[in-house]
Amino acid sequence: MLDHPLTGPTLARVTATAKVLGVKIVTTDEAETLVSAGATFIDVRTPEEFADGHVPGAINVPVSLSQGGGMVPNAEFVDVVSAVLEKGATLVVSCKAGGRSARAGALLEQAGFTNVADMSVGFDGRRDQFGRAQPGWRQEGRTIEMEATDEQTYAGVRRRAGR
Repeated sequence: MLDHPLTGPTLARVTATAKVLGVKIVTTDEAETLVSAGATFIDVRTPEEFADGHVPGAINVPVSLSQGGGMVPNAEFVDVVSAVLEKGATLVVSCKAGGRSARAGALLEQAGFTNVADMSVGFDGRRDQFGRAQPGWRQEGRTIEMEATDEQTYAGVRRRAGR
């Protein structure tokens, strides 16, 4: 598990899934600190959303894929992540607004990953249980990367995973 404590508003944002499985909820500041210290940032949004801007250095492994006007689970999600990252690696997962990243964190914990953090406010922010806006990475004015190397794109990550 990550070794920084969760207190106050951060603790209040922990989802039931995250509580059961031990996924830590982190703020954008904490996510940035973890990435600066060597954590891998996994953007679990679709490749199309990832191409519209992402956290610098993030890799894209979608937990759900666009299909027929809706979203379907990505059956390869855990296998792809497992093929390219060590189970003990420090990971930060994030999506658009928190729902998919909670699911991704739970799946990774169930697969044996031991250091998973969820930047639950997401890239575009979300609303808390009282309807108050919680800004995400983009709304906070943080650096956004628009281009991606082959190693960052889902297609490139899949190739490295042998898919």
